[in-house]
Amino acid sequence: MQGDSAGFTAHHLPGPLGQDDSGEGDAAATLPASWPRRCAGTFFGCGTALLGFLYLLVVGTVLGPFLLWPPTRISALGIMVTGARRLTTLERTRRAVFFGDRFPEHYKASDQKILRYLAVRSYTGLLCGVVTGLLGFGVVLAGLLVRGMAQATLHWDELLMQVLLGSVLLFLDVQGLHSLATLDARIARECFGPSERELLQQRIHELATSRAAVVQAVDSERRRIERDLHDGIQQRLVALGMLLGRARRGRNPEQADALLHQAHQESQNILAELREVTWRVYPSALDSLGLKEALGGVSERCSIPVRTEFDVTEALPQPVETAAYFVVSESVTNAAKHSRATAISVRVALLGRVLTVQIQDNGAGGADPMGSGLSGLRSRVAALDGVLRVDSPQGGPTTITAELPCA
Repeated sequence: MQGDSAGFTAHHLPGPLGQDDSGEGDAAATLPASWPRRCAGTFFGCGTALLGFLYLLVVGTVLGPFLLWPPTRISALGIMVTGARRLTTLERTRRAVFFGDRFPEHYKASDQKILRYLAVRSYTGLLCGVVTGLLGFGVVLAGLLVRGMAQATLHWDELLMQVLLGSVLLFLDVQGLHSLATLDARIARECFGPSERELLQQRIHELATSRAAVVQAVDSERRRIERDLHDGIQQRLVALGMLLGRARRGRNPEQADALLHQAHQESQNILAELREVTWRVYPSALDSLGLKEALGGVSERCSIPVRTEFDVTEALPQPVETAAYFVVSESVTNAAKHSRATAISVRVALLGRVLTVQIQDNGAGGADPMGSGLSGLRSRVAALDGVLRVDSPQGGPTTITAELPCA
């Protein structure tokens, strides 16, 4: 049998330029529907349930021997499922027209789920028809009771008993219809959209993938810091020590002064590089001054003009601010080093409960979305249930967009 296909995305994040990166939506998002429409849908469902019951009875009886014989079982099952899918399509249309349900367009249930839904739907629909018939019969009896009261043919004790018994039966009848309607909606969600179990398994898979990506990103960041310290600052400290040693051993005062001047200049360079490394590890301005000022520091340290547009009027969660900062910092650094760009624009905006960060440069393009830097950013963003998109055609421009939920 064909397995369940749960290929549908639950994220719904607005794009930075008015685009919509929505998935297929929830398993069954219900729009408001009037009571007359819902009642009409319930009555119509009784007819479709009868049709489904007759289909299972007749086709199941005809194909029964072929289903029991292994060589013809697959073909017979395929024929039976084909008709069942058409009937379930009718049920899906009924739920959409009369109840306002919306289901994922590209979700395809398995053959086993289709047959199980049709069987359960036929049973519940026929039972709903029986309960509806009893309700109609009760209305007729109520009319007869009213006529008896008008003609004064009923004694008060008989009238009291009839009203009491009718009220209890009416309550049970209405509760039965409500329960059957709820069951109908639930089995529709189970068939026409990912079930709660499928959604839970998908979420577990996403969390496991995100956790592994975060661990990998942390390891990559540690290796980068180690390279920065070893290949940069450590080498400069060695050179500084050699300069001081030569100045201490020198006999010529003028040469010693020149060496000390070089050592002083080298110490300034070491401090600048150390400050750069610490900013790349975590900027202290992010805690003390906020995201806007921290992004201003990124613009000041970049050798290329950076135009920043910051449209956030409320406080952001700290993890979101940190991720947004590193997305901007890494993207600007990559653009300055590799893209041959002459201008970079940064836009940070809060749209609803989603922080959208967009970095664009006019460089040569061709950025590799699977590179170590962008992969680390994608992992950092995914850890917050966010989305990172990279658009970098050959010839440019390069646009990096991150969407970070703030809920």
